[in-house]
Amino acid sequence: MSDLLKNFISGEVLTKNFEESKPSFNSQEALDEANRCLYCYDAPCITACPTGIDIPGFIKKIASGNVKGSAKTIMESNPVGASCARVCPTEELCEGACVLNHSTKPIPIGDLQRFSTDWAIQNEAILFKAGKKNGKTVAIIGSGPAGLSTARELARLGYEVTIYEAKEEAGGLDTFGIVPFRLPKEISLWEVEQVKQLGVEIRTNTEVGKDIYADELVEQYDAVVLSVGMSKVPMLGIEGEELEGIYDAIDLVERTKNGDYPKEFIGKRVAVIGAGNTAIDGATTSVRLGAENVKILYRRTEAEMTAYDFEYEFAKQDGVEFRWLTNPKRLIGDGDGRITQMECIRMELKGSGADGRPRPVEIEGSEFLMDVDIVVKAIGQTRYEKLIEAFGLEHKDGVIMVDSDTFVTSNPKVYAAGDVIFGKGNGEAMVVTAAQQGKETALAIHERFKESAMESVY
Repeated sequence: MSDLLKNFISGEVLTKNFEESKPSFNSQEALDEANRCLYCYDAPCITACPTGIDIPGFIKKIASGNVKGSAKTIMESNPVGASCARVCPTEELCEGACVLNHSTKPIPIGDLQRFSTDWAIQNEAILFKAGKKNGKTVAIIGSGPAGLSTARELARLGYEVTIYEAKEEAGGLDTFGIVPFRLPKEISLWEVEQVKQLGVEIRTNTEVGKDIYADELVEQYDAVVLSVGMSKVPMLGIEGEELEGIYDAIDLVERTKNGDYPKEFIGKRVAVIGAGNTAIDGATTSVRLGAENVKILYRRTEAEMTAYDFEYEFAKQDGVEFRWLTNPKRLIGDGDGRITQMECIRMELKGSGADGRPRPVEIEGSEFLMDVDIVVKAIGQTRYEKLIEAFGLEHKDGVIMVDSDTFVTSNPKVYAAGDVIFGKGNGEAMVVTAAQQGKETALAIHERFKESAMESVY
């Protein structure tokens, strides 16, 4: 047995593989890049940021040595700004809008944002204070980006906020659902602590519908915000899915975020089904777990894949192979119940489906076999329909219907934000957009109670 394989099995290489892959700027690098910024008065980068961060402002503070002020400017607009510095598709948003794209190269806004927020984390900076209590109470279901953002804003406005979180730790997607070599868990947990120090109570290991009920929350609190995100990856719906060796990409990433690195990937052939960001995470995680070969199978083409461009490039650099216009038909096992092969079929695109996307159609007689040991499912996520219906909310296939300005649902006491209101044709599901929705939801709640107070006066 080689030394490398021994190290893999002992966990030494696995642990190192899941360390953050990209280093932060040092002080000189940050200063050099900050000094390149033109500090545009009518900065297009601000417009391109869903949370409206004063980007020239925070960069100028770096240049002047006020790093705490820089971090505060970032976090003022984006309560999960440290996470977003690592996971936002900046080349499509703020950096894509930078005026320097037309001459040299854009300012590395994400890296500078990371530099400032990293400073705040390392120096245990307290950036915000809670507002004077106004006597109103709000329950928030789910502690992901939308829930944390809502809680942070409401606490600063004087509300007594309680977050209910089913998992053992808060942070949602950022804590559990994004690979640790891009977003270490401690970054998200620092953002959670920034919210807790404002007096927000976070009740972990508390599942609504089991430990407390929807009608209790609606009755006990002045307002309720549903920000539970999405659930597990659905079944593939093909023959042989009961065999051993099938993984849910969401579960797999969560295991590695908790420092649990399954050894069964070492030296194996892995097929990842899907082509979104979660599929990329499943594939790059498999590589780092020691898989010999990792393929992503997608029933459409490269042009239709939903993963960010930088995620796609990251996977290719890791040696992940892509098989376009390919769909699994059945899984084949050995006599002991483990996967050994997958029967696939080639696809072609014909016309458009109900969602407007090119419709993949099987090519008759094009079946072929692929040798695989492990299959990772990444074909989207299911919805918390049972929970939504417990609140009696109007929804469409698990996507809650809300007023686009106030985020209020069909129940006037219940609001919703984040992935739970995201559906095809309704914006784009990103951490940064969830954070902005949280801010807007908090403001809508505050405006409602201000109006109620004024009406009671008159």
